[in-house]
Amino acid sequence: MASSANPIVYVVDDDDAVLVSLRFLLETDGFAVRTFKNATALLNATSPAAADCYVIDYKMPDINGIDLAGRLRQSVADTPVILITGYPDGNIAARAAAAGIKDVILKPLLDESLVGCIRHAIQARGN
Repeated sequence: MASSANPIVYVVDDDDAVLVSLRFLLETDGFAVRTFKNATALLNATSPAAADCYVIDYKMPDINGIDLAGRLRQSVADTPVILITGYPDGNIAARAAAAGIKDVILKPLLDESLVGCIRHAIQARGN
């Protein structure tokens, strides 16, 4: 787990408006936030393992969120991943669960439900 007074959340989404909105929401709630426009940018980051939690968009042009979570699991197996999506497809939740993702949240509902999921995921990781 990253050591910081504020938990570190890495957000990956190809939509600039979503990145700005989530950064504001999460920083207002006391998280340190680092944003990435795509999966490749996160994978090429100097310290992708520094995150306490990942918030990853499902549909991105380079690598989808479930595949990205699978790649992250190879090096940071215990860091929680929360998948966000604007595409409510029944198969996404099942595929996410198979990839070790416990929480899938629909984008129009990204507010306190996301903050609660992040806090719960980080707390569960510490136990």
